[in-house]
Amino acid sequence: MFYHAYRAYMDNAYPADELMPLSCTGRYRGVTPSRGDLDDTLGNFSMTLVDTLDTLVVLGDIEEFENAVKLVIKDVKFDNDIIVSVFETNIRMIGGLLSGHILAEYVQKQADVMTWYRGELLEMAKDLGYRLLPAFNTSTGIPHARVNLKHGMKVEALRHSRETCTACAGTILLEFAALSRLSGEPIFEVKAHAAMDALWKMRHRSSELMGTVLNVHSGDWIRRESGVGAGIDSYYEYCLKSYILLGDERYLARFNRHYHAIMKYISQGPMLLDVQMHRPHTKTRNFMDALLAFWPGLQVLSGDLKPAVQTHEMLYQVMQMHTFIPEAFTFDFQVHWGQHHLRPEFIESTYFLYRATGDHYYLHAGKKALKALQKHAKVPCGYAAVNDVRTGKHEDRMDSYVLSETFKYLFLLFSDPADLILNIEDFIFTTEAHLLPLTLGQLGNHTFSGARDQDEQVHMLDYMRSCPSPNKLFPETVRRPLRDLVTGVCPRISSAKRLRAADFQASNTDHLRTVYDMGITMVSLGEGKVQLLHSFHNAKSPEDAERGLIFMQEMVELSNSNSIPNTQLQAVAYKRDGDRELRILEAGPSHFGMELVNDLSVVQRAVFAKPSKVCTALKNVDEIRGKIVIIERGECTFVDKARRVQTAGAVAAIVFDNTPNTSINNQQMFAMSGDGRDDVQIPVVFLFTKEAEQLIKAVKEQPTLELTLMSVTGLKEKLAKEQRTSTTKTDTKSSDAKATP
Repeated sequence: MFYHAYRAYMDNAYPADELMPLSCTGRYRGVTPSRGDLDDTLGNFSMTLVDTLDTLVVLGDIEEFENAVKLVIKDVKFDNDIIVSVFETNIRMIGGLLSGHILAEYVQKQADVMTWYRGELLEMAKDLGYRLLPAFNTSTGIPHARVNLKHGMKVEALRHSRETCTACAGTILLEFAALSRLSGEPIFEVKAHAAMDALWKMRHRSSELMGTVLNVHSGDWIRRESGVGAGIDSYYEYCLKSYILLGDERYLARFNRHYHAIMKYISQGPMLLDVQMHRPHTKTRNFMDALLAFWPGLQVLSGDLKPAVQTHEMLYQVMQMHTFIPEAFTFDFQVHWGQHHLRPEFIESTYFLYRATGDHYYLHAGKKALKALQKHAKVPCGYAAVNDVRTGKHEDRMDSYVLSETFKYLFLLFSDPADLILNIEDFIFTTEAHLLPLTLGQLGNHTFSGARDQDEQVHMLDYMRSCPSPNKLFPETVRRPLRDLVTGVCPRISSAKRLRAADFQASNTDHLRTVYDMGITMVSLGEGKVQLLHSFHNAKSPEDAERGLIFMQEMVELSNSNSIPNTQLQAVAYKRDGDRELRILEAGPSHFGMELVNDLSVVQRAVFAKPSKVCTALKNVDEIRGKIVIIERGECTFVDKARRVQTAGAVAAIVFDNTPNTSINNQQMFAMSGDGRDDVQIPVVFLFTKEAEQLIKAVKEQPTLELTLMSVTGLKEKLAKEQRTSTTKTDTKSSDAKATP
């Protein structure tokens, strides 16, 4: 299979970056029709051959490897006026060159061949590394997503560059550390560590999760969806593998902290569902993407085998249902995006599970994947991506990773380790399946002083590790329920649906009865607070008692996630007639609706809702349209109140507390909970009683009063800016006055 694709590329496409298997020609940047951002992978530097060098050694074909190395040295140039992806160029090109260099020296020593080789691939990797360095010149140290190979960032097309993905910025360290340690030039590893450190500081401190897209200059999150698939996947992979390769315990600590959060919020049995990093109980989409198939392999590497088996089995059943794993599939395992680009991730996880368990089941899973490729992707000129798994229609595309990863992992899955000329145990795989020797960690590292950043407090969780058992651990008993889950043989959810803490409403009698059955009693503490007490002995059954324990744990997590840092406080500001200064009341945000961040604000007059608690139909809809609505807390959920006033046409809402004497000065501010649905678009903020009394008095005395809703930090920055502008104008007038004769 490998040689069918490799020969098709070498005979029909080289020195192009990729083979177009239907056209049987090469894909060149700027020559073949543009595919938009997808072509940022290409740099007219013979990418498929460079990406494939180490696969030839894994296959034991030293003769072809030597020929390929000579071709790369002779033909590949990087002085191209082309904008490329920093991430893709690093993992495919720098990773390919470094692995090729390492294995060229390896076969020199082991087989006494390639005696002519003098480190040319390493010099090429260093040249390319320096061409990527301008992308790291940002205020955060997080690299730009793209760079021009010839002119760095000094081109018009990159002048407004600001966004990158978490995986793009966090999948640099293995290659850059290897480049520094092999070349003796520390700048690459320094830059990569700095990028990882900056990303770590951007995590959400409550959930320990990462978003997917951020601003490289400010570090602000642009997309806060958190999962383990596209846009974020290999960041988590490099946290763990950086520890394994470099021995730097910071990365083990970070990985374990992230992993615990993922298993708490994102992992739902065998499924991995995206959530909001800052609202981890809120799901963000109704599908999973194919890139998450790498996750079971990473779980094997970390020693957590059981969930790896479960997620892999779910993916295997999806593959059998649709022939290939679609690019994205829904929670009920139907096709969401139908493409299949011959990705390696499922085969990679299959390989790692087989190595960990020795269970021949994984050989059968690999065989199934192999047969599907042979039957549905093989064409006369290589292997073609599938445009839609439902129709089997092909796409004129064969990515370099098909040779670098897909066939490499298939070959390793079915090969006997004793038959390989390499001891795979001596190497770690990069995210592009390039081989880096574990001995790199023994080379001098001048880039890390060993001092822990003050931001990184030590948690016991950070160093918890488990090791896979050498036994054949997980036979049918673990896999069978997952098979039923996907095929629908068994009901997907228990008939006794568990009450989640996020759904609980103290005013709902059914909910109160349910928590009582779970052995939970409620004690009122006054001021709107209640204490929950759980006892196994009071529960209706052992199963109810277990549900109660889970409910209590969720309630603690919900309470922690609802407490907010000062940076997320909202402001309700106004200036009455006769006031010299703006009055600012600090308010809490909500876990639903529009977020008022940075300079976002709502400025409008306010009206009182009738009825005040908005738990029944509104009686003053005409007054509400286009206004900020003031609502009383109680009797129904915050989000239900918001939905009613939004339907009536309100532009924002202020919910005020109805418990006497509460104030931001004597209470911990919290964020109002939602119910998981994302249908509220208006901003909603919360005022405690003391602050609300000031607002209500002001609005009643002056009905035309305009309110400003904005984040506290955003409002302070705005006022400071206005103050500076005012001062500048005053200074200018003063200077003019002095200049007047």
